[in-house]
Amino acid sequence: MVRVLRVSHSAVVDEWRGRERALTDLGVDVSLLSARRWNAGGVPVTLEARPHERVVGLRTIGTHPALFVYDPRPIWRALGRDWDVIDLHEEPFALATAEVLLLRALRRRSRRTPVVLYTAQNLRKRYPVPFRWLERWALRSASGVSACNAEAARIVEHKGFAGRARVIPLGVDEQRFRPADVPASQSPAEGLDTPASPAPRPTDADLAARGGAPAPYRDHATTEITVGFLGRLVPEKGVLVLLDAAARDPRLRLRIAGSGPLAPELAPLATARGISDRVEFIGPVDPDDVVGFYRTLDVLAVPSLPTPSWTEQFGRVAVEAMSCGVPVVSSDAGALPDVVGGAGVVVPAGDDAALSAALVDAGAARADELRTTGLARAGECTWDAVARDYLDLYRSVVHEASDRPRELEVIVVAYGAPTMLRRALEPVAHLPVTVVDNSSMPEIAALCAELGVRYLDPRRNGGFAAGVNVAVADRLVPGADVLLLNPDAVISADDVAVLQRAIRARPDLASVGPAQVDEEGAAARVEWTFPSPAAAWLEAVGLGRLQGGARFVIGSVLLLRAESLDQVGGFDERFFLYAEETDWAYRAHRLGWRHAAVPEARALHVGAATSSDSSRREAHFRASQERYLRKHHGALGWQSARLAQWLGSMVRSVVLPGERGRAARKRAALYRLGPVRVEARYLEPELPDPLANGRLA
Repeated sequence: MVRVLRVSHSAVVDEWRGRERALTDLGVDVSLLSARRWNAGGVPVTLEARPHERVVGLRTIGTHPALFVYDPRPIWRALGRDWDVIDLHEEPFALATAEVLLLRALRRRSRRTPVVLYTAQNLRKRYPVPFRWLERWALRSASGVSACNAEAARIVEHKGFAGRARVIPLGVDEQRFRPADVPASQSPAEGLDTPASPAPRPTDADLAARGGAPAPYRDHATTEITVGFLGRLVPEKGVLVLLDAAARDPRLRLRIAGSGPLAPELAPLATARGISDRVEFIGPVDPDDVVGFYRTLDVLAVPSLPTPSWTEQFGRVAVEAMSCGVPVVSSDAGALPDVVGGAGVVVPAGDDAALSAALVDAGAARADELRTTGLARAGECTWDAVARDYLDLYRSVVHEASDRPRELEVIVVAYGAPTMLRRALEPVAHLPVTVVDNSSMPEIAALCAELGVRYLDPRRNGGFAAGVNVAVADRLVPGADVLLLNPDAVISADDVAVLQRAIRARPDLASVGPAQVDEEGAAARVEWTFPSPAAAWLEAVGLGRLQGGARFVIGSVLLLRAESLDQVGGFDERFFLYAEETDWAYRAHRLGWRHAAVPEARALHVGAATSSDSSRREAHFRASQERYLRKHHGALGWQSARLAQWLGSMVRSVVLPGERGRAARKRAALYRLGPVRVEARYLEPELPDPLANGRLA
């Protein structure tokens, strides 16, 4: 059983605790800390726990979601218990997140407990100090991140989260949000093959209880279409665009529910557009009456407008309406296309003509179709589905071992040299193998066809990392361990089996590699400590042998554990050549994984056999080191390491004789000019050797 401590101020709302209830039903031991009282959607809400819910309400100081803190005493007591995961359902830059992380760091018992964060922020914002620092600290501390939209996931990965952020939707209670013709005991999606039937006519008392005057009921045989809007009455929610859309077609009748700054202006604006007789202003809708409101609609409109500082992060009303069997038309703002696209209709933000046409189409000709697709999409967002996604996330961050046997597939990124590639492929061709050909050579395609392995041509040379990602994105065997094999390396099937037994023997191993020899039988070093500014200074003064700390295995022959690949994600494509496996391994290390060499397995590695230009190889290697150090140690860390390498190379250029001294002088020039800048010049073949005279041409 996974033991989880969740912290979420928004769980003060009973509806949002559906996640915890569903997790409990899956056998997860969940305890929840939430706000004792919070202003949710403009309405003060007091925590009222259901029987058997393990939730504690905490006093909060502050009212902004990012600018409040909890009473630390209950959190400190909770952190004194044993947990497998601490799940902070707060933004990484929030003060509450920093508070809990600080208490965790001070509490010995929970100091090493993996942390999962949450984000909905799908705008690339650079926060002021200290929030920028707090965000970076939180992301570097996290073992997992759940994001409610895809762009938010990409942003936290870009900002420093070491792994792959999981996109998990916000949940909806399918037993509450359901079509009127679906029994409470039946999932809405179970009735997808049932012909759509009209919603029962609400009584005048029902409508009046929901805060508005009775509206004329639309018979399904008429041409009138009732369009609903539910949300804050502010310009960015697009309510003015909705009025313009209604003015374009007399069949559209609006029911606008909500409150906000625009509320006093909307009636005069409707009159000015000549649609006052077709617009009904409901006012705020009590949460208990939201389902009833949806059931009075033919279509729900979500016409949001993105602004420089805000855009839709999910669009919960869209999922709720779809779960009630109501077609949805939305703008393309923020996350709405991900939520609505394919299940509803998406139109350009601010385009009232497109919105008007789509509302008519969704409420008439396509009503049955969109009801079916909407119910299917809503089924992906039930609390049960959300809980399963979270349980999978929790299992990944605790590195839960699986008892089921894992298959294996091989990925080879090739660039020319078909003869050498043949030698690498023949011993493993009986396994599932994908060759990604960055050179797009017909000879390599023919070789793959002859050997019966899959051939992929990405139509560009994006480097080793990009090539690996092409194959990982289109797996031959989803869920299998992955052997990365260089075309200039050879390993037998028996040694591959040794590697897989080794990686499966320990649940914390992310990658393993064999011992390696060259064609003369000389052993090569396969384990290295991670690069760092400190390591650069030790190397500069000739004490590199004293480097300690965590290690990684070089990527010429490297077996990746399926679970680690799933948690860490793919390779960083900014590394064109070299250090891509170092970066991946370090990200895995930050997420709690380890790496090891397996001396019982053996491979042949020619080394640099697909490249004959040593100066170009050196530039690529050092440029990748620069990217790595900048990424993981910042600009100051890189400049420190650069200075160390330059000084060390200058000293060697003086004391070493002959060719070794000349090589040291070229390396010193490389670091003085900047490896990334030099590499860029090597990628322009018409220019002379950028290191020929120790300056950029």
